[in-house]
Amino acid sequence: MKVNIVLSTYNGARFLAEQLESIQKQTFTDWQLLIRDDGSTDITPQIIAEFVKADPRIHFINEHDRQNFGVIKNFFTLVKYEKADYYFFSDQDDVWLPDKMATMLDEVIHHDKSQPLMIYMDLSVVDQDLNVTHPSMICSQSHHANTTLLAELTENTVTGGVAMINHALAEKWEDTDDVIMHDWYLALLATTTGKLVYIDKPGELYRQHDNNVLGARTFRKRLAKWLNPLQALEKYWWLITTSQRQAELLLGQPDLSTIQRELIGAYVGLINHGMMQRINLLKKYQFKKNKRFHTVVFRTLIVTKLGYRKK
Repeated sequence: MKVNIVLSTYNGARFLAEQLESIQKQTFTDWQLLIRDDGSTDITPQIIAEFVKADPRIHFINEHDRQNFGVIKNFFTLVKYEKADYYFFSDQDDVWLPDKMATMLDEVIHHDKSQPLMIYMDLSVVDQDLNVTHPSMICSQSHHANTTLLAELTENTVTGGVAMINHALAEKWEDTDDVIMHDWYLALLATTTGKLVYIDKPGELYRQHDNNVLGARTFRKRLAKWLNPLQALEKYWWLITTSQRQAELLLGQPDLSTIQRELIGAYVGLINHGMMQRINLLKKYQFKKNKRFHTVVFRTLIVTKLGYRKK
């Protein structure tokens, strides 16, 4: 069994060593870590080089050509760099709990290796000093974990740093255009072509700090949103329309069932219909968010098209 860990870095010097050390402390030890740097201007490349010298399992795949690809293409490049049976995604600033990999690989044996599979775990949200602020990101942010296509179309509950895919799913990932984030798109692929499995246990300490590219919803983020409702409205519509374009990519999968194709098509074209048809589609397919408040906002926007600007 070949296991690759893929790690994308960009100006991550502050916390990178701690992340790498937590990978080295995994109870499962038969892994290979592939790192691609996305053009860091700090000492991130030097930190990577030091770990490469000390641990033959760690490889810096672009030490001499650190072109900036962006996080999605960076992970795509890492996954496609070398074939493995399983791929674990890693961010640069978190701390993996020691049994994370072992827990997920124990789950693997219950599934057909030839079928696309994504497994993910919960995570504990911590501050920059690793003090726990939320013991469960799933409970605090999403209410529950998604494992179905219907749920994942409108809202992603998979965090890349606690996600693992098999090679059958990796082969399904063919491009990065119109992908909002790699973890979301791979979760959608898993729900349409194979399985998306959730383990209700934290796999890492998910660090919140000022330089997060993405992060958990915090009180400060929520307050900033509601102090600027026009910006919040624009962000909601951005999420709706980009998630529709991302979902449209799934229609290129040749092995979709008729029901899946109909569901995806309904979501992709949802806002192109008249008001009554939009209401009927919401009722028929039960498109919603994981939390009641966000469902109310989502459905209200779809029905009224308040603030919608066609691009």
